[in-house]
Amino acid sequence: MLDSLRNVWRIPDLRKKFIFTMGIFLVFRVGTHIPVPGIDVSAIEGLFEAGTVFGFLDLFSGGALSRLSLFALNIYPYITASIIMQLLTIVIPSFEQLAKEGGDEGKKKLTQYTRYGTVVLALIQAVALTFTLRGAVIEWSLYSGAVITLSLVTGTVFLMWLGEQITENGIGNGISLIIFAGIISRLPFGAIRLFEYLRVGTVSIFNLVFLIVIGAFIIAGVIWVQEGQRRIPVQYAKRVVGRKMYGGQSTHIPMKVNQAGVIPVIFASSMLVFPLTVAQLVDRPFIQAIARHLDFGTPLNTALYVIMIIFFTYFYTAVTFNPLEVANNLKKYGGFIPGIRPGRHTAEYLNKILTRITLAGALFLAFVAVMPDLIVRLTGVPGITFGGTSLLIVVSVSLETMRQIESQMLMRHYKGFMK
Repeated sequence: MLDSLRNVWRIPDLRKKFIFTMGIFLVFRVGTHIPVPGIDVSAIEGLFEAGTVFGFLDLFSGGALSRLSLFALNIYPYITASIIMQLLTIVIPSFEQLAKEGGDEGKKKLTQYTRYGTVVLALIQAVALTFTLRGAVIEWSLYSGAVITLSLVTGTVFLMWLGEQITENGIGNGISLIIFAGIISRLPFGAIRLFEYLRVGTVSIFNLVFLIVIGAFIIAGVIWVQEGQRRIPVQYAKRVVGRKMYGGQSTHIPMKVNQAGVIPVIFASSMLVFPLTVAQLVDRPFIQAIARHLDFGTPLNTALYVIMIIFFTYFYTAVTFNPLEVANNLKKYGGFIPGIRPGRHTAEYLNKILTRITLAGALFLAFVAVMPDLIVRLTGVPGITFGGTSLLIVVSVSLETMRQIESQMLMRHYKGFMK
């Protein structure tokens, strides 16, 4: 492992990308400690306990929300806008044409629409958050509220730009890495809290060890599922071109158990948080009652969370893997699956397998996401902040980033991380 890390520093462009990514992380961490103007942070500390929706969001923002900093809204408006844009791409023909036939220009235009949507959603969430926490404003007025709202929206737009810079000039997916950095930054605080519980006798050493063992099993399970794949054998027919014979080799199509990665969990979290944020703007008993039932940790919230994770797993898998397109490409280049006729029959066969293995991946994602409630009941450890969803995101993003580093190193004939 140490040799692999040394190899990273021997590649100038990879070293430059790594340093650039670390620099963006530093900017992100500095931004989480810059509060918006006119806020008394001590007046809102009680809202961000573990097990509440604000505590859940504060974990992903790296503590930015509890400080009501410039990055308090984090990257969630961008994620929600991306979800909406992907849904519209399926529904609106012109958007679908841009995605499939527009090339780089079409993708740029869709990305621009996503940015506009991010600004709109960030504005809605900023207004809701400002009015919800207006009791913490030192001198509340329409002007001070507008300044706070504008600061929050600007912070989200800047954070979106930082994520795009990582994707273009750094290593890994910028948006996922920003969420990853926020979660990791809260890990020391969670560990200190657990040891404080142990010191005062709130939990026993047995419960703490049991918690660590469960966490280790979750990490192992996430890696096992993330790396799991069904390999579909493919045979290429022999063909003669001039005096040379081509084809005849065997290969396979790797179909991952969790084709969508950690995206469904992030999507589901964003979609559940958004209506709770909007509910803060409408002070009606009926709306507030619905918001209480949808609050983080309630049975309805957990059920919707599981359903949405399964839905987004299938949805994102369908977006990233098209069986018909794969089947047509195989037929075009003389490939076929043994025992399956090329064309439509191959597409149906791939779709059947994809549906089955995606179900296993979706159920696993849903199980890991609701693990915090189960861990609290099993271990008796209160206020766990670093739960299943956090572990899932951290491990998945780490694996994906390492895989990108691996591919960069293999291109230059260096030994990578994975053997």
